[in-house]
Amino acid sequence: MSDQNDDAVNLLSDEQQRYATWLNWGARSGLLMLIITFIAYVAGWLPAHVPLDQLPTVWGLPVDEYLKKTGAPTGWSWLKDLGQGDFASLIGIAWLSASSLFCLFAVLPIYLKRRDWVFVVLCISALAVQLLAASGLLVAGK
Repeated sequence: MSDQNDDAVNLLSDEQQRYATWLNWGARSGLLMLIITFIAYVAGWLPAHVPLDQLPTVWGLPVDEYLKKTGAPTGWSWLKDLGQGDFASLIGIAWLSASSLFCLFAVLPIYLKRRDWVFVVLCISALAVQLLAASGLLVAGK
């Protein structure tokens, strides 16, 4: 079975191998972050912004009411509250979301070295779109 896996890995191009390696590490490290921060939250090692016993009373509220009642941050303002258990886990989610960015940055030098301009433009475009979306500059419905 491992011979088949080795053969499959050998068939991958340099950029496919690099992208897959970075994505693998990004996913594993993000999952580890989620596990650690969840344990810290549930174990009470980090204080909670909304106490665990009050969560059932606010879960079903519409977003506006939930935000008003809990004082939860919106947008990227959760970063200032990373010391609170219910927001600490967001770092793992943000890391997982950014993993594809790291992968694109990792393969870009391969395409530049080859002078494969179509893929250089595609990578830069994908990076720009993802960074713009993450920036919060584009807001729907306001």
